[in-house]
Amino acid sequence: MSIDVGERLRFVRLRHGLSQRALAKRAGVTNSAISLIESNRVNPSVGALKRILDGVPIGLAAFFALEPEQARKAFYAADELTEIGRGGISYRQVGETLFGRQLQILKERYEPGTDTGRVPLSHEGEEGGVVLAGRLEVTVGTERRILGPGDAYTFDSRRPHRFRCVGPTPCEVVSACTPPSF
Repeated sequence: MSIDVGERLRFVRLRHGLSQRALAKRAGVTNSAISLIESNRVNPSVGALKRILDGVPIGLAAFFALEPEQARKAFYAADELTEIGRGGISYRQVGETLFGRQLQILKERYEPGTDTGRVPLSHEGEEGGVVLAGRLEVTVGTERRILGPGDAYTFDSRRPHRFRCVGPTPCEVVSACTPPSF
């Protein structure tokens, strides 16, 4: 399978709201170099591509891990959600891939006693959710609350956080995270 470096570079540049000129200035290359790469008239060396991607910024691994963009579906049946969880926690993601998306939506299910781990999570972005069933203990920084059906949370994801199902029944949550974190 051949990777279209030019198309990927254009996608990444536009996703970050950069013009060719702005990216060229950030990367310390000429505007024509960006144009030639995006039009696939020049195939950059790994070093040149890394220097350009540093201007976005995005690493080489993340750049090459991008999946080809597909036509975006607007609607998903319950059995079309993509399972990305493991253990006693189910994370069913809306959409097959997050390529090109700025928002991740999950239907989460925690079995009684399960949690996201003893080490708190922390990552770029924001997240929020609404508890549909059961009881969920949410810890954000030094704050801790037990939420029940209809209760909600939202916070800056850089704050250390964890989730734990308390009580005898599974907990179900619909959550959203931007940018996608899984």
